[in-house]
Parts: sequence; C-alpha cells; structure tokens
Amino acid sequence: MKNKCAITERRYYASFVMALFLLCAIQVNAQNSQLISIADSIVKYQLDNGGWVKNQNWENGPDALYISGCNQAGIGACIDNKATWGEMLHLATAFSMQGNEKYRQSFIKGLKYLLSAQYANGGWPQYFPAREKGHYSSHITFNDGAMTGVIRLMRDISLLRNPYSSLNLSDTLVASAKQAYEKGIECILNCQIVINGKTTVWCQQHDSINLLPAQGRAYELPSFSGHGETADILNLLMDIDNPTKQVIRSVEAGVSWLIDHEMKDVAPEHFINNEGQSDIRLVRSEGAKGLWARYYDLENAEPFFCGRDGILQRHIRDIDYERRMGYSWLGNSPAKVIERYEEWRLSNLF
Repeated sequence: MKNKCAITERRYYASFVMALFLLCAIQVNAQNSQLISIADSIVKYQLDNGGWVKNQNWENGPDALYISGCNQAGIGACIDNKATWGEMLHLATAFSMQGNEKYRQSFIKGLKYLLSAQYANGGWPQYFPAREKGHYSSHITFNDGAMTGVIRLMRDISLLRNPYSSLNLSDTLVASAKQAYEKGIECILNCQIVINGKTTVWCQQHDSINLLPAQGRAYELPSFSGHGETADILNLLMDIDNPTKQVIRSVEAGVSWLIDHEMKDVAPEHFINNEGQSDIRLVRSEGAKGLWARYYDLENAEPFFCGRDGILQRHIRDIDYERRMGYSWLGNSPAKVIERYEEWRLSNLF
C-alpha cells in the first residue's frame, strides 16, 4: 500500500512539474511573440531620417496619423522620454533572439541618425532637426535622462555589450559610437556650471553654443538641478572605468554640491485640499532629511518652483495646481548618488 502511494505521489509530482514547465514555455513564447510584434511595429513606424517620435504605445498601436505628419514635416524624431534609443534597445534585443535582418538594418539606420544629431561639442538636442528656430528643443538636453540615455547606448555599443554584440556592426560604426560616447562625456564635463571659480552641478538644458544653463518649457527656468538630472549625470560619470582626473574632480564637485543643498527638517505631505482634490505641500518635520528640490536658482542656490506662467516661486503652494501635481519637483535621487560615491571614492581616490 505504501509503495502504491509513493508511486502515485511521484506521478502526481511529475505531472505537476511537466504542467509547470509547459506553462512557463507558453509564457515565454507569448513574451517572445509580443517582443517580435513590437519590433515589427517599431520598424514600420521608423521615420525616414532614422529616428522615432516619442510617447508611442508600441504594444497596443502607435499614433500612425501623428507619425505620418512628422514624417512629412521632417520634424518629430527625438531622444526625449527614451525615444529612439529606447526603440533601438528593443530592436537589438529582438535581433539577438530571432536574427531578423530588418531589425538590424533599422537599428543601424537609427544609430546613424543619432550620430548625425550630435553637435560638434558632443551634446545632443532633444529634437533633431529642431522643432523651430530658437526652440528649446535645440538645447543640449539632460532633462529626464535624454542625452545620458544616448551616451549609455553609445558606450554599450562601443564595448560590444549585449544585446548589441549580436548585431555584428562594422568596425567603422563601433568606432563612431566610441567617439560619440567620448565626445558626449567631454560635453558633460564642459557643461558643469562654474560660479565664481567653484564647480557645481548641471542645468536641465544647456545652450548648444556657449553651454550655459538654458530655459526649457515656461516652468523649466535656468537653474541648478538637484533631484533628477544631476543625480543621473553623476551616476553616469561614476560608471566610467579608470576615470580621468577631470572626471574625478567633476564627480567630487557635484556630490559636494548635493550634500550642501539637501533640504532638511522639511517633508512633502499629501493631503486633500478644500476643493476635495489630492494635493501636496511641504511641512516642517524635525530631523527629516534626504530631500532635494528639482530646481535651485542660479543666484542664491535656493529651491524654487514655477508654474506655466514662468514666475519663480519659493513655495510649492504658490504655483498652479496642475503644475504642482503634474511635475517632479522634489525627490531623493541624490541620496543614492551620495551613498554610491562613498564606495566609488575608495576605488578612485586612494
């Protein structure tokens, strides 16, 4: 009887394992199918100049009419919100799994677009070509990881990291990616804001000619960046193996500035306002730390906020509700950078 029970248990277990294996296989096949379907859509809607428009839902269907209009106008390809470099990562991944040559060719077309979009000083604009003369989209753009995303792509291509190693890119393209990466890092170092001889941090956007802090949208005033862009840039610089003295000095200066400009004894509080809406405010909180503003003014390096009217405000409550709730004004991204820096400095300063 015991033997029969043992045999039955083993059969049940074997059946369970087989069912689990089949379920996993089905899930993997579904995921692969979805990845390929998205890659096909990305190839189909690539602009003639090699780039892609932003904010497209490749899984459920892109805005074909908008993309067509951008193609006809020759304007719309950009690097904002992971546009272009995000699609290229997907194509490389799909090619590494299936080997469809159209994914490889589309990737190469995208790479050539990014190489042509880079300024001689190493920066990348948000849009290329620019949306219109004098538009903020022509600025060197660190906002939301735009340029740093492209630089990381160029770095990984030049180092033949996966999934890019599967593409078998020509030596010329790999060398071009390496040069673009190095120029991009050089541009970052040259954009770092210096005030009265002291090196500080970065702005979200920098002028494409003189590299000075520049304005983006109406509420994105020239400023020091705390939470967000500066943290992202410092992480990129700390990724560099065997950093030069210039890179080391840049990281030290940036981290030092962040340490000095942490907002202490205040904390964001979510509440329901008099109109019954979810809202946010800053409140005193003794001992609170680990908070930085997105923007600090260039004159006094004090936190500020701004609505669509373009007027600088010292309190988040004083800007319009839509911008107050619709933008990342405060955050703790520098805290992780500072923590990482402690380990980084041991490897690079001693």
